[in-house]
Amino acid sequence: MIIHTIKGKTPVIGSDCFVAETAAVLGDVTIGDNCSLWYGAVVRGDDNSIRIGSRVSVQDCVVIHVSEGENGEVVIGDDVVLGHNATIHAAKIGNHCLVGMGATVLDGAVVEDGSMVAAGALVLGRTHIGKGELWGGVPAKFIKNISPEVVTRTIDEGVKSYVEWAKVYSEVLSAGE
Repeated sequence: MIIHTIKGKTPVIGSDCFVAETAAVLGDVTIGDNCSLWYGAVVRGDDNSIRIGSRVSVQDCVVIHVSEGENGEVVIGDDVVLGHNATIHAAKIGNHCLVGMGATVLDGAVVEDGSMVAAGALVLGRTHIGKGELWGGVPAKFIKNISPEVVTRTIDEGVKSYVEWAKVYSEVLSAGE
């Protein structure tokens, strides 16, 4: 894994996290407990801060980056799945959210708790996705409200699965297999 101090800021990674050996975590980054950063993920807090909650899965080739200025930080809540190849740039993602594979969430966008961004969606800057909403398309538009049962079945079960997979990978890699 690549973990570097940038501009005097050293990443802080919580307990029981899996960080793949090809993942990079740089600068002003704080990651909660039981998170997983998979292969090729880049979390780059150089011009601003990145705050990631607990039980967040940052899947393969996800890029999380910031912008300069007072609204350029990234904040990601607890129990979030960021699908393969997603990009989060200077945006806020609430708790119990899913950002699908290949989706992009741009500067100043807010994704409230219990929401989903469909695979391949482009969430333009300053877009506000309300609590419990599904958005998709290019550019992303509101599709429908999602029920708490869908959040539990889709997001929370995904979070639970990735926490378990992170433990498996941590054990395998620490055993040198």
